[in-house]
Amino acid sequence: MIRILFTFLILFSLFSCQSQDLKLGAEKMDEYLPLLEGKRVALVVNQTSVIGETHLVDTLFDRGVQITKVMAPEHGFRGEAPDGETIDNSKDSRTGIPIISIYGKTKKPTPDMLEDVDILIFDIQDVGIRFYTYISTMHYVMEAAVENNKQVIILDRPNPNGMYIDGPVKEDDIEAFVAKHPIPIVHGLTVGELAQMINGENWLESGEACDLTIIEMDGWDHNSTYNLPIKPSPNLPTNNSVTLYPSLGLFEGTVVSVGRGTDFPFEVIGHPDYSKGTFSFTPAPNQGSKYPPMEGKDCKGQYFGDTEAKHELTLKYLLDYHADIKDDTTFFRSYINLLSGTKDFKTQVEQGWTEAEIKATWQPGLDQYKAMRKKYLLYTDFE
Repeated sequence: MIRILFTFLILFSLFSCQSQDLKLGAEKMDEYLPLLEGKRVALVVNQTSVIGETHLVDTLFDRGVQITKVMAPEHGFRGEAPDGETIDNSKDSRTGIPIISIYGKTKKPTPDMLEDVDILIFDIQDVGIRFYTYISTMHYVMEAAVENNKQVIILDRPNPNGMYIDGPVKEDDIEAFVAKHPIPIVHGLTVGELAQMINGENWLESGEACDLTIIEMDGWDHNSTYNLPIKPSPNLPTNNSVTLYPSLGLFEGTVVSVGRGTDFPFEVIGHPDYSKGTFSFTPAPNQGSKYPPMEGKDCKGQYFGDTEAKHELTLKYLLDYHADIKDDTTFFRSYINLLSGTKDFKTQVEQGWTEAEIKATWQPGLDQYKAMRKKYLLYTDFE
């Protein structure tokens, strides 16, 4: 049943340091309900798609909206599936609405899936990082809408890392589900703003623009801090993990554990061979990770969950671990090119470049990106 969301609500502190006047796109029903009259609707949603404590599916179903199906991204409709796990199709027990997976072999809605659909609504909480896959799902939804002559409505939500921009802009010859757009690692956009950029920069496969409507938020801008009330995925269970994700996420392209298979993923880093560790942990299979890296091994490293993380993308930890473990043949995995978005990053680290030297190579691309980004902003910027 959809109404099980209290499981998720207790895992985040509630809305501190943010405007009491915040009104999410999903809450502005007066703006989008008239667009749904007489239309067949597909909802691209997960456990974060709530209005207050009620799921968007329940809200719209109870108002008589003709929902033909729910489409679920990575981690599934309820956000419980481990990273990378294929999600099976199912049916919602309360409403009887079919739940169709668009993660796994089929990442883009097919013509058959959209045959009984007029409008697709996308309402998923993102974290503002290029390699977080919900924005790639949004891209494919927009692409399928163009190919099948459908409309897309995006109900905008805050970006918890939306107050800065950092990281290399993805190179054109790197393409993956975690590297879909030529944007920096920390892109500083809401999903609505990014959708406008995808349209405006002709990034859809056809080169055509999606028939797009964005329901904007009230009471939020790029200077706002936003603490998520529901964890967006199994391995980002706290606000600290969301804040640390840009920096610690790069470790997923290395042999270093980021705490998958523990109670504090993305709040810890460690490796059995690291000599400076002040904290120890041993990854083991759990709901968030069936086969965690370094499973069963005592990893020595650092725990960051006891202090409030800064909104930054820092390389100091990765450079330190690389220098300490000292084995270029095994430290990096090929995945690092997809996460960083550039083939130069791995080489720069291996050659002993400093953080300042590496970041200086990002600056020309960031300057161009920032100029482009300003065309698509819907909210007051931080600069």
